[in-house]
Amino acid sequence: MWAAIKARLSRSESKPEGGAPARGAGASSPFTEGLLGKGLKDTTLTEVLEDLEIVLLQSDVAVPVVEKIQRDLRRNLEGKKLRWGADAEEAIRGSLMQSVRSILTKPAPDLPALIRARAPEPFVVLFVGVNGTGKTTTIAKIAGWLRGQGFGVVIAASDTFRAGAIEQLLVHGERLGVRVVRQQEGSDPAAVAFDAIQHAKARHVDVVLVDTAGRQHTNENLIEEAKKIRRVAPPQLTIFVGDALSGNDAVEQARLFTKSLGVDALVLTKLDADAKGGAALSAVQATGKPILFVGTGQGYADLRPFDADWMVDRLFREEAAA
Repeated sequence: MWAAIKARLSRSESKPEGGAPARGAGASSPFTEGLLGKGLKDTTLTEVLEDLEIVLLQSDVAVPVVEKIQRDLRRNLEGKKLRWGADAEEAIRGSLMQSVRSILTKPAPDLPALIRARAPEPFVVLFVGVNGTGKTTTIAKIAGWLRGQGFGVVIAASDTFRAGAIEQLLVHGERLGVRVVRQQEGSDPAAVAFDAIQHAKARHVDVVLVDTAGRQHTNENLIEEAKKIRRVAPPQLTIFVGDALSGNDAVEQARLFTKSLGVDALVLTKLDADAKGGAALSAVQATGKPILFVGTGQGYADLRPFDADWMVDRLFREEAAA
């Protein structure tokens, strides 16, 4: 994201007269309270905000988020004076980082603590999302992560519409040493989830991860099916899995799934291939829900608990702007 913003800034007259651009951004404030210094012209700030809007929209940032970031930038820069030797680009970068961090910093559920607090009852996690987002693979990754935290896990193959989804989970389960509870293709998904919970109770398994059919958020029948699963096998946590590369589509999906099913947290996949970063910002802002994990590759280890500082650094590191 910063690479595109910096490229546009370099074409605008955003630097104050006098003094070379300061290096080592972030070492000290670019602003001064003293008499010496130079303020940004209103016309320059307006140009910067217009350029910023274009770049953010091209980076898949939703319009309400763009407007918030613009308001933050204007509030942080309007009427301020830059110290001599400071670079307007430095001030803009600092303000943008602060604004982006404030959007992304939402307390995520402490999953291990929640699981332990639920014991001896199994902790049920329901996964929802549309086709092609990597939901089934994400469930396998989280199962592996939970096993690494010392928890027993069972997976409910409640995507009974596709035999391929059941087979995929069976392969993952065998590789990870995780039991997959399944029925025949076309079976009642809620019954599969219920059976998995009963299995977990009988064998004192800590966590049940429930897969569901990849459903379009506009498909009322499938949404009703997911609601039935929630009634028959009530989850303690509902997670929406979205593809970061799908941009604003992922944002709209996350918003509508949250409205329909009460999503508690988000997982974004394919973040390693997403240089824009707009989906992460917009999904959090649109739903008010935190990102719990991000997928950064195809392997089981390519899953990391989300950290806002890591994401901000990734979006604004100088190497990306070179």
